[in-house]
Amino acid sequence: MRLAAIAALAIALNSPTLTSAAEQVGQAVLIKTAVTGANGPLSVRAPVHRDERIRTSNSGLGQFVFRDGTKLAVGWGSSVVIDKFVFDDTKSVKKLTIKAAKGTFRWISGNSSSSAYEIVTPAGTIGVRGTAFDVFVGANGTTAVVLLNGAARFCGSNGCRQLTRRCDCVIATRSGGVSDPRRVNPGMLRTLGSARALPFLSGNQQLSGGFQTSSGSCGLSMATLSDPQRSQPPAQNPTKPGKPDKPSKPDKPDKPDKPGKPDKPSKPDKPDRPSKPDKPDSPGKPGKGKGNNGHGNDPDGHDSSNPGKGKAGRDNTDQDGKPGRGGKGHGKGRH
Repeated sequence: MRLAAIAALAIALNSPTLTSAAEQVGQAVLIKTAVTGANGPLSVRAPVHRDERIRTSNSGLGQFVFRDGTKLAVGWGSSVVIDKFVFDDTKSVKKLTIKAAKGTFRWISGNSSSSAYEIVTPAGTIGVRGTAFDVFVGANGTTAVVLLNGAARFCGSNGCRQLTRRCDCVIATRSGGVSDPRRVNPGMLRTLGSARALPFLSGNQQLSGGFQTSSGSCGLSMATLSDPQRSQPPAQNPTKPGKPDKPSKPDKPDKPDKPGKPDKPSKPDKPDRPSKPDKPDSPGKPGKGKGNNGHGNDPDGHDSSNPGKGKAGRDNTDQDGKPGRGGKGHGKGRH
């Protein structure tokens, strides 16, 4: 009987449930949707233990506080293990290490020395310097760290990078090492290959109480990430078909040449004026030759025009009855 009691006690001491209960490291302060631990679903005030793996559903959220006051928020689709926890009974720890396998987390340091904290990711290790930061671990191990307060150091395959400025970010891969720090921006979400990265900064998952920080959203509050398509660059609007070219106006028909003004009919040549008939020779003055009765050729001895000057007989008189002077007509006239 004594041997049997000893064997039963040994089995009980090695039982995972009893061991976990004996090594409680913290408790849940907020649970949304589905969050599970080693013994099944967790609820508010449920204890968490060393070596316990905590998982959240695709919409789950768990907020936990450790014994030294350290706070850990576990966002949707995440998996994390409390790997080491060494408590020194002075409300601080000598060592607290967690392994972030995948998902999104927010870490806020407690009362212990900065050198006591360590977060291990597939792409490297985060050293804490009294700080607050968000961590995202992708399915392929790609890891991003965004500093919110204090300072942190990320060491990967190519060495270490220091984060000292609020809202600076580094991204690390298993083979490529750690990037240089730079300001977090929505474009990094595409680099991480996940629309659900960093939901505490974007506001897609709301944290309560003391899990919020004064850093705000670091410029990611406008990035709506609940829809995976939102992380992709916006689709370009299809090119609007160009307006059909306006049909060219038909060329105006050439205006017909204006008919030339008809040539003015040439004025008919004025008929030659008939030459003026030669003026008849004006009757010559009665010649001085001797005429009949002194009057030229008039048989009566009279000249119808001017009486000739020929010598005429004394019996010839002019109209006044005066005897005319016989002109020198056509010779001397005779009775």
